Amino acid sequence: MTEAILLVGGKGTRLRPLKVHTPKPMLPAAGVPFLTHQLARARAAGVEHIVLATSYLAEVFEPHFGDGSALGLHLEYVTEEEPLGTGGAIRNVASRLRSGPDEPVLVFNGDILTGLDIGALVRTHETSGADVSLHLTRVTDPRAYGLVPTDGAGRVLAFLEKPQTPEEIVTDQINAGAYVFRRSVIDTIPAGRVVSVERETFPGLLAAGAHLQGMVDSTYWLDLGTPAAFVRGSADLVLGKAPSPAVPGRCGDRLVLPTARVAPDAKLAGGTVVGEGALVAEGARVFGSTILPGAVIEPGAVVTDSLIGTRARVGERAVLSGAVIGDGAVIGAHNELREGVRVWCDATIPAGAVRFSSDQ
Repeated sequence: MTEAILLVGGKGTRLRPLKVHTPKPMLPAAGVPFLTHQLARARAAGVEHIVLATSYLAEVFEPHFGDGSALGLHLEYVTEEEPLGTGGAIRNVASRLRSGPDEPVLVFNGDILTGLDIGALVRTHETSGADVSLHLTRVTDPRAYGLVPTDGAGRVLAFLEKPQTPEEIVTDQINAGAYVFRRSVIDTIPAGRVVSVERETFPGLLAAGAHLQGMVDSTYWLDLGTPAAFVRGSADLVLGKAPSPAVPGRCGDRLVLPTARVAPDAKLAGGTVVGEGALVAEGARVFGSTILPGAVIEPGAVVTDSLIGTRARVGERAVLSGAVIGDGAVIGAHNELREGVRVWCDATIPAGAVRFSSDQ
């Protein structure tokens, strides 16, 4: 069985205000903390021992997951005193690993939703004899990612960070954020300082003649770094587009958690999630959105592709599209909030204060 390191220490600044009170991996996606989906998929692939590399709001992980026995796992937690980057975080937890020098260790990021065949990545690593193997995926526009060109046998040729000119875009293959390390390679990462595997460790290994293998797996893949992506990822889990054994219910157009209340004439679709204790009132329409626990959608409100924070309230006949509403915020009746708006936690927008159309 493969053991794993799960990197969950990032601050997730692009997700504010969602992560003001909650680290990104603990934000609810399809009714459970996103991290639950990753742990469940790792367990389904045969992983038994996972070390969580924590930093930001580290104190919230262990009270929720404990020793991991409820998921059939053995979990350990290592907290960075200061953020150490991806490579530094991996090195910082090395003492908790049990693998021998030549055995594989799976490493994956806590902000990627993927349908990766974990077993296939491990098999690729073992059959190729690689020092490190990387999950690669193909994207239409690779400019925001690190490019990883490979040869005909899948051996990595270079690491090209975020190309901007057409001449720099030599492949559509990108680093998808999951790796298998030979255990001994982890011990070569410098300890006690910031290290980036993308910018330092992998290029350094390549320059030293190490064997880095790429495996292209273009099944579902989504970086949940932005609010829009997080909402989409949650909806895709509910719809069954993104695979996870941890979705608490059958896949379909909607997921209504226990104790949530939905009026008989309210309409929910597009992978909408209604969290525990939340209310969707009469005549409301909610499409492709996440309604967190205790939130209220008042009569006639229309909410599309949005995330409504814990205990937040959306007023009567308000219209929200592509909005993020922080925990405890109140959106007064008849407001219109359009794509990209973020309302901070506990803020209040008076009735009819924001509109994009006439007030008629």
